[in-house]
Amino acid sequence: MAIQLRQIALVARELKPVIDDLCGVFGIKPCFVDEGVGGFGVENLRMPVGRNLLEVVAPVEENTAGGRYLDRRGGDGGYMVICQGGDLETQQAVRQRALDAGVRIAMESERENHNICQLHPRDMIASFLEIDWDSTNDFDGNWNPAGGTGWEDQVTQDVTHDFAGVELQGVDPVEIAELWGKVTDLPVERDGAVLSLELNNATVRFVEATDGRGPGLGGVDLAVNDRAHILAAAKERGCYVSDERVDVCGVRWYLKDAD
Repeated sequence: MAIQLRQIALVARELKPVIDDLCGVFGIKPCFVDEGVGGFGVENLRMPVGRNLLEVVAPVEENTAGGRYLDRRGGDGGYMVICQGGDLETQQAVRQRALDAGVRIAMESERENHNICQLHPRDMIASFLEIDWDSTNDFDGNWNPAGGTGWEDQVTQDVTHDFAGVELQGVDPVEIAELWGKVTDLPVERDGAVLSLELNNATVRFVEATDGRGPGLGGVDLAVNDRAHILAAAKERGCYVSDERVDVCGVRWYLKDAD
């Protein structure tokens, strides 16, 4: 069984300023607009980070789920951890374990060549967990939520190499870790006070919420190839925190040197 962190979604009040900061700081490029999200009252844009995707959504209507999430967390921030199961059986097994644990399905769509299943963020405590299946079973290529193919020519890794992890925060990190471990069927590991589980390509870390924003997707680990570019661009755009961290879209981005 393999579960790949294939996409991270952020939510913002305004799309363009956040996209400008993300592309400017991390050296990534826009690649795909999913017009299908208009039915949820939002607009969006996706950018490849390595062979995976970063998405930003922004409300364009009143009383949307994204808008309520912004209100609840006090501004822009992390929204969804979107994963690809290595095969249909893996995706369906995650779905069933979630139901067995009392987690509601917020949205799902079954199609001929891919399935989408979003698990409710209140039940998963810190974030949406979306588990998808793509019939190609390819972690590096075809990805139907990004239109299948056609985005690959926008992949650039000279500055940012790939995702390395996500940081989920809440009142009780142990509770969150145990639930995510149960749903994904992955062991929860402890390193001192830090709890985590390992996806196929990234670490999911569980920490106490100390920023006053409550439960949520608070941070992302990035493997980077040009830290100097990121830090210089972050200082220019007012996103610099330290040589190890920059803040964009209400998210803490932790910089890790790529291997």
